[in-house]
Amino acid sequence: MNKSSGATILIILSLLITSACGSHSQAGHKSKLKIGYLPITHAAPLYFEEELDGTYVGGTEIELVKFGSWIELMDALNTGRIDGASALVELAMKAKEKGIDLKAVALGHKDGNAAVVSPEIDDVQDLKGTSVAIPHTLSSHNILMKEMLEKGDMTYDDVNMIEMPPPEMPSALATGQISSYIVAEPFGAIGVSMNHGKVLYQSEELWPNSLCCALVLREELIENHPSLAQEFVAGYAESGAAAGHSDEESRHIHKEYLNVTDEALQLSLGWISYDELKIRKEDYEMLTESLLEMDLSEDPPTYEEFVDPTLLEEATS
Repeated sequence: MNKSSGATILIILSLLITSACGSHSQAGHKSKLKIGYLPITHAAPLYFEEELDGTYVGGTEIELVKFGSWIELMDALNTGRIDGASALVELAMKAKEKGIDLKAVALGHKDGNAAVVSPEIDDVQDLKGTSVAIPHTLSSHNILMKEMLEKGDMTYDDVNMIEMPPPEMPSALATGQISSYIVAEPFGAIGVSMNHGKVLYQSEELWPNSLCCALVLREELIENHPSLAQEFVAGYAESGAAAGHSDEESRHIHKEYLNVTDEALQLSLGWISYDELKIRKEDYEMLTESLLEMDLSEDPPTYEEFVDPTLLEEATS
């Protein structure tokens, strides 16, 4: 081999190595982060992160993807069509139980699941023989409804339990189709603000520190893009603190994502808190006990298997 040929080979090898390194670096960058949500008050930290921090995190575009039902949202999350979501924690736990690699990294909110009843209902026992509604069997609302019935020495055998889309619940209460419902906000506040019903119990009266919606991420995002996941959760935590404010600017942000009147929104924000979004082990274990007791789960994931508190802890330390 002459010197000219050897030099040419070295140049080609150098270019190939440089190109390979460049391709690997590009593959490590995620151009878009897709996060799913339903238009409910419980997902507010996502709205505020988008409005206050913009649609980019560290050069990655953040796209909020709106869904019309929990089934559609969880299907997208489980199949990897979205990278994370504000989801019912019980549905995410069930997905984890079935082998989907998900991690809950923060709560969506605290409290804010009022038990709304029709005006003529004055006591839990008045619900006997009537229909009551929840959004999904695998939900904190199901557990809260059970807890409320037990306050009247009743069980689900004493009522007709219906799964119903949340937007339909206020009108169903108004027409007498149901006598009570427990659901994510703002639908409880909508029913009350329209004088279709009244609050019999707030969720903290039935189940203190109940878990409902959580920010859930696919594990591959956390493992392959740890800096992006950390920065996103940091913005989420900061935005959560702003979501609970009831000033005009905050209400405007909520209404960009929710179809709700000022009266209903003000009422809803008075029932809900975004101040402390850490998923505590003792609260999670109480949830798993309820799921087992109600035969809603056979082998729920442990706290260590399902919850990753480190991203939020790093963001708030």
